[in-house]
Amino acid sequence: MHLELEVDGVAMVRLLGPQDRLLKTIERSFPAVQVLVRGNRVVLEGDPADVAAAKNLVEELIQMVRNGVDLGESEVTQSARILQRNEGSPAELLSQAILTSRGKSIRPKTLGQKAYVDAIDENTITFGIGPAGTGKTYLAMAKAVQSLQRKEVERIILTRPAVEAGERLGFLPGTLNDKIDPYLRPLYDALNEMMDPELVPKLLAAGTVEVAPLAYMRGRTLNNAFIILDEAQNTSPEQMKMFLTRLGFGSKIVVTGDITQVDLPTGASGLQLVTTVLDKIDDIHFARLTSADVVRHTLVGQIVDAYTKYDAEKQAREFKGKKN
Repeated sequence: MHLELEVDGVAMVRLLGPQDRLLKTIERSFPAVQVLVRGNRVVLEGDPADVAAAKNLVEELIQMVRNGVDLGESEVTQSARILQRNEGSPAELLSQAILTSRGKSIRPKTLGQKAYVDAIDENTITFGIGPAGTGKTYLAMAKAVQSLQRKEVERIILTRPAVEAGERLGFLPGTLNDKIDPYLRPLYDALNEMMDPELVPKLLAAGTVEVAPLAYMRGRTLNNAFIILDEAQNTSPEQMKMFLTRLGFGSKIVVTGDITQVDLPTGASGLQLVTTVLDKIDDIHFARLTSADVVRHTLVGQIVDAYTKYDAEKQAREFKGKKN
């Protein structure tokens, strides 16, 4: 089957990327289809059913560009996956911008990420659990900044446990704040991406935005705030309970972490326990992201899957050894 699509009102470079790089991504999604570009036309050749499916994908990508989405490999592969599973229109699902900063729109890029963002809107406490690169912290930060800009909250509080991943905190140079700063640096970096860098120090000085270690939360009640606990897999059960009970009126909490990357010496993670303890409570939601939601380099998702498979096989061998 030979099919030509005429692309109007959209720059071809925005649709197909520099040197038409996204063509290869479309072809990987439909190996039986050859995709060619002739001027402002996209030519599809191959099996009729596959050509029809590829046509739907290209049309959705055109609409996403019209909606202001900057297409990349992840948008193309996720759109193809959504269409193959009949889960709706990618242009509708993945075009919802949370925040626009310095000409860059921050939006969920996978169905799992969209479900996570929707859960934050709909629940007082949301847990974002998943591997590296799934946007857990980044999207939570974007929702926090959005809530502050809309005056839904009066302040943003960002916190992480200061737990070493192989290094020793006491041996780092400087004052206590200097020692803690490397643990909080990823939160500062995300803030500076989403807000005017000149405004961030003023908000920090005024207390409108607070970035602090988890230990600083003890004894406080946090009202009218958007609170994010990052790297929550490195909290003890006692710390997790302490943090969650800081919740005050008009506040929202997002807890993010990866239960496969626990750096605690004892291995007793508060994040692992809380999934069992609070699983049935209304207004608390557990959003579980997977390697399918990784939006870094495509190799990251494969690395995550490989380690997950290895850990599962290791646990099975250990269980078999104990049983024998």
